[in-house]
Amino acid sequence: MSHGVQKIQQFEHPGEGRKRAKSTPKGRQIDPQALEEIEALLGERPRRRDLLIEHLHLIQDKYHQISAAHLAALADAMRLSFAEVFETATFYAHFDIVKEGEPDLAPLTIRVCDSLTCAMLGAEKLLSELKASAGPGVRVVRAPCVGRCDTAPVAEVGHHFVDHASVDSVLKAVKGGDTHAHLPDYVDYASYVANGGYALLGQLRSGTMPKEDLLKALDDASLRGLGGAGFPAGRKWRAVLGEPGPRLMAINGDEGEPGTFKDRYYLETDPHRFIEGMLIGAHVVDATDVYIYLRDEYPASRAILEREIAKLPAGGPVLHMRRGAGAYICGEESALLESIEGKRGLPRHKPPYPFQVGLFGLPTLINNIETLFWVRDIVEKGADWWKSQGRNERQGLRSYSVSGRVKNPGMKLAPAGVTVRELIDEFCGGMADGHTFRAYLPGGASGGILPAAMDDIPLDFGTLEKYGCFIGSAAVVILSDKDRVKDAALNLMRFFEDESCGQCTPCRVGTQKAATLMQQPGWNRSLLDELSQVMRDASICGLGQAASNPLTSVIKYFPEEFAPKEAAE
Repeated sequence: MSHGVQKIQQFEHPGEGRKRAKSTPKGRQIDPQALEEIEALLGERPRRRDLLIEHLHLIQDKYHQISAAHLAALADAMRLSFAEVFETATFYAHFDIVKEGEPDLAPLTIRVCDSLTCAMLGAEKLLSELKASAGPGVRVVRAPCVGRCDTAPVAEVGHHFVDHASVDSVLKAVKGGDTHAHLPDYVDYASYVANGGYALLGQLRSGTMPKEDLLKALDDASLRGLGGAGFPAGRKWRAVLGEPGPRLMAINGDEGEPGTFKDRYYLETDPHRFIEGMLIGAHVVDATDVYIYLRDEYPASRAILEREIAKLPAGGPVLHMRRGAGAYICGEESALLESIEGKRGLPRHKPPYPFQVGLFGLPTLINNIETLFWVRDIVEKGADWWKSQGRNERQGLRSYSVSGRVKNPGMKLAPAGVTVRELIDEFCGGMADGHTFRAYLPGGASGGILPAAMDDIPLDFGTLEKYGCFIGSAAVVILSDKDRVKDAALNLMRFFEDESCGQCTPCRVGTQKAATLMQQPGWNRSLLDELSQVMRDASICGLGQAASNPLTSVIKYFPEEFAPKEAAE
């Protein structure tokens, strides 16, 4: 399969009998030094269109910014138009574009997470104080969720994360030049193999275990996609296998939902369990290539994967690492495919669906990291083992990312169907000292907000929808009597406003208008209800469709906070 960039042929059409004018250079001129620097950076790397974002990362990492001259030189080196390169680079938040005539950026950037849990625990104060004290040569900016909600507030110095950040701890990292990712202890290849790792994959590849037996185990266990959508995994694999080859596989590691960090936990503790599940899936659907798309906020996870994948024996599909660049929308499966192809992460219209026409136009299996993590255990221990783990008449295990006002936040592996009260008391050591349980987000930023009085609902697929909420990726954020639910909803709406890809009007304009209306002391309920309905009904993808869930939850369950102001007034 060739992913080569098709060259556009240019033809001249001089008028008959006319004397041609002397040619003069047109369009953007390429700076020779910039072109030399780009060619040196790219080296022997292919100049394929789908590698555009990877090449932009090379520039960003080297120069801590991307100048207009470098953009033009990269476009020339890749035989792309400047407009193509510019629109892609400016779509992603982690590419710092410096336009012509603008001064260079500071060589070091501190990003302070301002998403909900970090905001609750002092991010705004931290951001303000760092801007006042960081000094020359350092740029301080706000950032959306970085996937470390259990250690909030968090600041990123270069690519090093400072957990439970304070001004002193962040400036200490700056002074010490501590700007690189720290790798935690994890189960490496040798240890994983010593404990039976890759035996199941070997059985499949040798034919000892038929593919149908493995698919039946997934079906019997009712394993569902654990990235948020909850689609049955076995059914998805069969659907892809039913399409004519060649086929591809894409891994959705763009865990950008505020409150979610479970995938990072698994990658940084037991990465080969995920890798084996991935290779099993690729084998079952006969995928020739696997593209692992991992969010840029997970540099340690990326380093671990690169190190451990290099240890795998030869054979199997070709594995490609792809690095996100700060775009929450790329967690949507079709936007993820566009990003892997080196484009802006704009969701595609469906149908066709990715299992039919996916990456590079081929049938593509897309799975979340945690979904694949459980494949080995389910097959080896049996579907009955998995199904016996639930609580409150639910089945299986769930990885709950718990943050906020609890004593011991973190990734909690618990029975599917556990209630939030059970989660707080049994798995988190209770509420944080001095805090009384007030409200909770059962499914991250887009999953809605419920009052503490509704603490007996099983947290699982299909149990929350009738309340206007959903479990999603099981990101549970706990609010206390010290928090205003209205402020939490506004924080979430601002996140959606910033992260909207802008492709469709209901989401692009709707999130902006909603955030503006929500800042008013009195909320215009009728207008907000109408706006929410339009966003749900007319947005292209799940971002716009679910963005109003926190807003409508406040109106429904916390009327004492939104102080309604009717349109008639």
